[in-house]
Amino acid sequence: MKQKNNMENQLYYGDNLEVMRKYIADESVDLCYIDPPFNSKRNYNQIYNNIGTEDTAQVQAFTDTWTWDDAAEVGFAEIINNTSGLMTRQSVHLISMLEKVLGKGSMLAYLVSMTNRIAEIYRVLKPTGSFYLHCDPTASHYLKLVLDGIFCACNGEFQNEITWKRSSGHSLSKGMDNITDTIFFYTKSKKFYVNYTKKLSGKELKEKFPHIEKETGRKYNHYSLEHSSNEYNKDEVRIIQGKEIITNLGWKWTQKTFDKRLAENPYLIYWTKNGKPRYKLYADEYAGQKINNLWDDIIPLTSQAKERLRFPTQKPQALLERIILASSNEGDVVLDAYCGCGTTVTVAEKLGRKWIGIDISYQAISLILKRLEDTFGQDFIATTDTKTTNKKLTVSGVPQDMAAAIELANRKDDRLRKEFEKWAILTYTNNRGMIKDKKGGDGGADGVALISDLDEKGKMIYSEVLFSVKSSKTLNPTVIRDLYGTVERDNAAIGILITLYPMENLVKEARKYGNYKNKLIGTEFQRIQIVTVEEILQGARLKLPAVKEVLKSAERKYKDSQLAVDYE
Repeated sequence: MKQKNNMENQLYYGDNLEVMRKYIADESVDLCYIDPPFNSKRNYNQIYNNIGTEDTAQVQAFTDTWTWDDAAEVGFAEIINNTSGLMTRQSVHLISMLEKVLGKGSMLAYLVSMTNRIAEIYRVLKPTGSFYLHCDPTASHYLKLVLDGIFCACNGEFQNEITWKRSSGHSLSKGMDNITDTIFFYTKSKKFYVNYTKKLSGKELKEKFPHIEKETGRKYNHYSLEHSSNEYNKDEVRIIQGKEIITNLGWKWTQKTFDKRLAENPYLIYWTKNGKPRYKLYADEYAGQKINNLWDDIIPLTSQAKERLRFPTQKPQALLERIILASSNEGDVVLDAYCGCGTTVTVAEKLGRKWIGIDISYQAISLILKRLEDTFGQDFIATTDTKTTNKKLTVSGVPQDMAAAIELANRKDDRLRKEFEKWAILTYTNNRGMIKDKKGGDGGADGVALISDLDEKGKMIYSEVLFSVKSSKTLNPTVIRDLYGTVERDNAAIGILITLYPMENLVKEARKYGNYKNKLIGTEFQRIQIVTVEEILQGARLKLPAVKEVLKSAERKYKDSQLAVDYE
């Protein structure tokens, strides 16, 4: 049994498998939604030939994340040997057989990763808990087998395969456009909370209830009382509002029900011109429209959407609103183990749920912190400083001392090789820097920030501040000269070298390159600057004129309980 997790909102920076194993208690989560990385661009037929050399250009997006490496080998062994004690017999057999079919390549690496994590999600769900897994057609058939092997083998149940229409198609596509995603919905047992209705917008309500009752002013629409089966209540119903009614069909209500409802509301029946009775459904009594498994009414995010944050896999808030409202109550705990730009945790907070978010990328953590601050103001402060009091949110896994920073810098996993750079730059810039993910061999920068300035004609412009991050224990002045050369080449204003360890020789070298004068405020700043990680941990932050917001701010607050997708 894991230690009971704190009931404050939790944001974890780290591998979700490790986080769930160490920190998320058994049966502590009411609802889990995940939108893990999946292979949208891979040629399906390639998966059966991935034992040897693959078409790396075609599958780059996939193999950047999923490769058969030491981590995949360890995960595979954990499943086959049931190291965690969470694997079912079906799960072990499934992965063992898939290894024979797929070989030890990127697809199997992905499925091994997902199997270990789905088993942990099953563990942390309450007996009444629900799980939604968002994927695309590339691996959905395999994931369904993985889910069945864990959930259905342990008295859980498959509920729905939801299809979400995420785009309208691409005219340049050579074949059939893939315009849908799949969301699998499972529950841990037969007993679970569900609300299969959705509230309608003002426009939809007006269309659904076009009539106004003159006696009361209530909006309504009318529907047939006749039943399609001619055996259904046919002989029971004779009199409605004093009129004898004859039908070749049946009636939806018995005579007793008719009499009772008419006694409660004498205006309930709407009579057609040919004398047919119909019942009224009132807008003020309408609980909502039942949801089916085809979700084509949730508009995908466009470039003009107000909520768009320029995050590549961002999902609309309306999608998460539907899932959270369907499978949780206020005060319940919602987990997103791949929380990306934080849509799940943002919507969970708006809807009065507690939440846990996990992501392995510091860029995601940085964006979530800023999004929460933009959306909820001072209730959430975009900081990872443990000295800051914040009753709404606890952030874990972010370096708070030199030992943790050194550990982050020395990670061996190639997929995480830039995490130290991301953390250093984004923390120092208060989440206002941009990371350059593909640094070339020409001395390019690791990141950039934009500051306000004036050109020669007095017009407002943005000048670049370039960042280089080094974790070596010893560096020679060449790194300063290289950084200065990059600043000159890119016509940048300032270059900042962030070092894991203090080095006086670099500080001395940096002074040789003079100052930059910002025309907007008339102040000079050292052209090449040195900042240490120790200084960042002690609270040092970029202090330059009007650092530009490089990420679009999240929309401040929300106006009513429904999170409608809004457009400019």
